[in-house]
Amino acid sequence: MKYELTDDTITIDGIILHQIKALRSFGNVTKGDLGGWVEKEDNLSQMGDAWIYIIAKVYGNALICNNAWIGGNAKVHGNAVVCDNAMVNGNAQVFGNAEICGDAQVYGYAKVFGNVRVHGNAQVYGNAKVHDDAQVYGDVRVYGDATVGDNAFVYGDAIVFGNAKVDGNAEIYGDAAIFDNAQVFGNAKVYDNAFVCGGAVVYGNAKVDGNAEVCGYAEVYDNGGY
Repeated sequence: MKYELTDDTITIDGIILHQIKALRSFGNVTKGDLGGWVEKEDNLSQMGDAWIYIIAKVYGNALICNNAWIGGNAKVHGNAVVCDNAMVNGNAQVFGNAEICGDAQVYGYAKVFGNVRVHGNAQVYGNAKVHDDAQVYGDVRVYGDATVGDNAFVYGDAIVFGNAKVDGNAEIYGDAAIFDNAQVFGNAKVYDNAFVCGGAVVYGNAKVDGNAEVCGYAEVYDNGGY
């Protein structure tokens, strides 16, 4: 065993959490170090270098495993899984059936919940939200007050930031950028080096690609290309 539950407890959301203590040295953890708080041993794998740092909290059926770590004032709960080399830090929250894996990072005040998968080298931070059945992977960045939801896919080197919103069955990929107050939804696709910004809206079956720029209050929709 690499850690034990101590008798020091706190209560959150009506659930009693125990502080953990390392029983041996591993990774960046030294034998005797106090860690964060868990509801039960099932919340943190006894294998690998996974760890929960001093004020972070993991409860419900959530699991931290492999070499993942949770730090800051982060909360991971519900049926969420954080695995591989992933990190959740700051005041971030991961819950529902969300899965954070690979080298993905969720931090700041970000929230990831629902049936979301964030993987690869993706980063979700700031006040961003990724929810429902969305998937974010590759070298993607989602930040600011941006939201990605429904069945949307954001992958490759794409970025979504500002107050941008991506949902429906939309796909954002390549080096595309969605920012300001832009919205992309429906079955729309934005890819290559294209960007959508300002108050622009792309929806329906529209495709925006190449080096296209959709800005201002422009609308691209139905089967339209740009």
